[in-house]
Amino acid sequence: MEVPGEANETTEKMTMDWRQYERFKARKHRGRYIGGAGKPDYIRGKKKGEVKHMKRPMTKPEIRRAVRKGITEIDTLGGYTKPAIEYALRNCPNLRLFHRGRLVV
Repeated sequence: MEVPGEANETTEKMTMDWRQYERFKARKHRGRYIGGAGKPDYIRGKKKGEVKHMKRPMTKPEIRRAVRKGITEIDTLGGYTKPAIEYALRNCPNLRLFHRGRLVV
């Protein structure tokens, strides 16, 4: 018998799809969500941010493509490969990389 007012043990945990995750991270970074193909995911002042909802780590070519679009902040769920972090450190002094909300570079 279920006690009224208590949560049922069989309730499923809510998961976000990629669009909900992008909007959530835009709010966390205090930016205005834009989204769309070829556009940054959020803008905060002069900063343009990209949010990636991927389980696998982000690679160096993906970082390079984002930098060419004018992105200055990248937040990803899966992290970054070692070459991607080294590329960001050497070639992109104003690029900030975040992994699950924490600053990596």
